Amino acid sequence: MSREVPLRRSLLLRLLALAVLIAIGSIAATAWLAVRTTTGAIRHEQGQALADDARIYDTLLAYAATHPNWDGVDATLRPLARDVGRRIALTTEAGTPIADSTPAAGPLPSTSSATIDALAVDTTLMPGSTPPSSGDGGTSRIDPRTTGPYLLPPEERAALHGRAADAVRCLQGRAKIDATVVDGPTGRPRIDTPGTDLTDSALCAQSRATLATRTATEGKALAQLNALVNTCLARRRLPAVQVDLNWTWMRLPAVSAPDSRTTAEVDQEHNRAVSACVGTSRREQLLPYVAPAATLFVTDPGGRPSTTFDLSPANQARIVAVAGLVLLVAIGCTVLAGIRLTRPLHALTGAAQRMRDGDGSARVRVTGRDEIARLAEAFNDMAERRERLEQVRRAMVSDIAHEMRTPVSNIRGWLEAVEDGVAAPDRRLVSSLLEEATLLQHVITDLQDLAEADAGALRLHREQVYLTDLLTQVAEAHRAQADRAGVTIGVRTEADPQMDADPMRLRQAVGNLVANAVRHTPSGGRVTISATSAEAEVTISVTDTGSGISAEDLPRVFDRFWRAEKSRSRQTGGSGLGLAIVRKLAEAHGGTVSATSTPTQGSTFTLHLPTQPPPPPSW
Repeated sequence: MSREVPLRRSLLLRLLALAVLIAIGSIAATAWLAVRTTTGAIRHEQGQALADDARIYDTLLAYAATHPNWDGVDATLRPLARDVGRRIALTTEAGTPIADSTPAAGPLPSTSSATIDALAVDTTLMPGSTPPSSGDGGTSRIDPRTTGPYLLPPEERAALHGRAADAVRCLQGRAKIDATVVDGPTGRPRIDTPGTDLTDSALCAQSRATLATRTATEGKALAQLNALVNTCLARRRLPAVQVDLNWTWMRLPAVSAPDSRTTAEVDQEHNRAVSACVGTSRREQLLPYVAPAATLFVTDPGGRPSTTFDLSPANQARIVAVAGLVLLVAIGCTVLAGIRLTRPLHALTGAAQRMRDGDGSARVRVTGRDEIARLAEAFNDMAERRERLEQVRRAMVSDIAHEMRTPVSNIRGWLEAVEDGVAAPDRRLVSSLLEEATLLQHVITDLQDLAEADAGALRLHREQVYLTDLLTQVAEAHRAQADRAGVTIGVRTEADPQMDADPMRLRQAVGNLVANAVRHTPSGGRVTISATSAEAEVTISVTDTGSGISAEDLPRVFDRFWRAEKSRSRQTGGSGLGLAIVRKLAEAHGGTVSATSTPTQGSTFTLHLPTQPPPPPSW
């Protein structure tokens, strides 16, 4: 298992990248949807505002075109203000109030919204209206609903409608043309033929010609207009013209051009002059019939200028819904990512709980190479080690029970025999019971030493130790046992090595090795204890000429309760704990122990110990 997780596979980096992606996606989606929704809402609100402005302007312009003054405009202005939700106010050009839908809203703003003048229409506020032409004298800016003296009386309208009906019947009957009668602002009817142009057509020409005949009212009004136009032209020393109902004109006499100008230049100048005179004369003729120009103010109900607008509740709800949708998507992505990241943690938790409940085979599947994968690998490794240790523990408990059962059974059996009178409590029996008790005490002492070492409570009392003296003491302590077995013990050192160690624990470790060597060396054999020093390490070796250990058994010689010879006789059995204690004592001194062996020739156990204690760990 690798010690470090590559940065590109790090869980932290993945979490950061996921958070950044979710944030960017949420922001981008919110911005995109909000912009689209808000743009649509703004366009809708702007369109509605423009439509309301156009409606206000058109309604008041129609009133001005059909009334000689502003008296009674309140009846039109107040319902209109309620419909559009605005404050509408009219003043004269001098600032005198004419009408106000909400006078309590306070003073009017300093900037007006428009000017209401039926004789000078603002075409930018009237969608679909004809833009002013530089050559028509401004006649196109006169509201077509301004009829003035051209308004036909009822009897003339009736007569014209009769002629129009005759023309329609003629067109529908002869030419099968779909024709209808449409009334103009003055009350003059005209024939509408959708999809058919009758300009140069001779169909029903007589009926249509009678419809085009001027009435007395129109003739009188045109005569007044022509007088005004020709008076204007006379002031400019230009020839008179004849103006028709469609505001076109025809020159009466021919115009002669001076030698210095062409006829085209004269015609162009004359046309511009006639257009100006027609426009001026029309306004002059209609002026008594229209309301005077007024200034229009359109504000919100609170009196603020209507230059901005608020989104309607429906559009606000739409934007909130879009933001909520993006939030739900972001939360969904986060939840899915969280489930994907926490799934292996849940698996680890479940496996740990199964292991707590006694299932030693609990494992987790390892996927990926991030920190969670490393944790899963560590958990599986821990589970395997725990299972192996549990097997060792069970075997150890079985071995301890077996080791202690034999001496306890022997002691109990002999004591029961004495109690029943079968055996006499003589010196031989007491010596046998003492030997069994000593063996039992030895096993208990070894187990206590191992328990202290496992718990880290094995304390060392270090001092300067001369190995020649220590090894000689060990040899003398085991010489009686060796003599009984017919084994010779020898000590060999080089330059009397020295080291910092606990002399009692070091004698215990070397003594266990010597006792093990004597136990497995046949009569006539030899056990040699040697010590050498090299740089900062001391090597202590115990070599015997015994039966040796096979290669497959050699790695297990330091395991607890393991013995190559399975018999438990007093001669070769032992407790099986001596070499395990040697390893713990070597590790407590900061060293190691190793074993080499050649079957039938003997074995060598070697302690590798530092001459000085290792430095304490830095946390």
